[in-house]
Amino acid sequence: MSKQTVHVGLDIGSTKVSVIVMAHDSATGSVEVIGAGVAECDGLKRGVVSNINKTAEAIRAAVDRAEQTSGYKLGPVVVGVSGEHVSTFTTRGIVTTRTSEISDGDVRRLHDELAQVHVTPDRRILHVIPQDYLIDGQDGITDPLGMSGRRLEANALVITASASAIDNVYKCAERAGLHVDAVVLQSIASSYAVLDDAEREVGVAVIDIGGGTTDMAIYKDNVLRYVSVIGIAGQRVTDDIVAVLGIRNTDAESIKVTYGHAISESILRDEHFQVPGIGGRTPTEISKSILCQVIEPRMEEIFDFVLSRIHESGMSHQLAAGVVLTGGCTELYGSEQLAQRTFRLPVNKGLPRGFSNDGFAREVTTPSRATAIGLALYSIKHHQEFVSDTNDDPQPAQSSSAAPQSEPSEVHVHKKGVVQRLKDWFENF
Repeated sequence: MSKQTVHVGLDIGSTKVSVIVMAHDSATGSVEVIGAGVAECDGLKRGVVSNINKTAEAIRAAVDRAEQTSGYKLGPVVVGVSGEHVSTFTTRGIVTTRTSEISDGDVRRLHDELAQVHVTPDRRILHVIPQDYLIDGQDGITDPLGMSGRRLEANALVITASASAIDNVYKCAERAGLHVDAVVLQSIASSYAVLDDAEREVGVAVIDIGGGTTDMAIYKDNVLRYVSVIGIAGQRVTDDIVAVLGIRNTDAESIKVTYGHAISESILRDEHFQVPGIGGRTPTEISKSILCQVIEPRMEEIFDFVLSRIHESGMSHQLAAGVVLTGGCTELYGSEQLAQRTFRLPVNKGLPRGFSNDGFAREVTTPSRATAIGLALYSIKHHQEFVSDTNDDPQPAQSSSAAPQSEPSEVHVHKKGVVQRLKDWFENF
């Protein structure tokens, strides 16, 4: 018997809040976008909440629109987090196997051991990701299950974030009437939406350039190997336009989206457009090429920062699949050309995938929605790990025939304290 579950991704960005509602059919494996909502937000600075009330209001506005389009009253969500406060370190865990053959229970015990890594009170663990395994000292093992051995070890990448930043994300979501099932690093979420297994296998870097931060994740051999967050992104481009043209931020953002080019070579027809005046001043006209002279240096700076982080990772020669660009700022014309010139690697535009083309698929298949879509896909994959003692699943908002006929979502929320909830978030692979 088919059973549909509803999953919600909440992307709290520095310039906008995006909500995606997905329906997953466990019998057929089909995934469909059934609702979406977007609202402007100025309650974050470089990915970190700076005004809880403004952020909560933006979340509520985006959720209201998502509820209207999906026909569901939303509750549990998976939320993305970013910011320069995100950091990583490596750890190692060791267990002795109970028999001469490594079982699923042995692997789970090892993952539990890895999850017990100590962090200071001002940090929270987001993800613990095994990198490789060792059996009786033999390294380079990617899947130990079923192999013979008595001593099982693993190296793991631990991703942590500021405790106060995480707590503020919780507060914003809860003030908007939501429950948080999990907090996920945004670059990991974006990867769920825009990468396939082949890219992860041969080596790929996904670069998500949003409004406040540029998030990077590098995969190799189907394992996340490196993450980094850079505090320069699309809002800096908008700020440059504001400073040069002397216009409001909203007008600058509109001009950037409509006429902006990341590289002059992408301008096929150098048209002129009108720049609105402020304070009763007369509007002026400038060309796309002049605007590009403002945008291109900042985009070059962003890509240069990314390139330095790629070199820092030590994996610049292992990216056979090159670079995948996503995030709202990569919708600038010519962003792929500029990236290819900077990285000297194959560059592709990362469009969200992994769901059917029905419903809202066409509307949300844009780089700016990649993180929210990835968060919903993350919820689908990991929802059985979310512990619950409540019944706050999404419910149909009305009984009219227009409302989706799906059963309530199986995604649950754990209402223990924040520290205990965070302990329940560890990823097990």
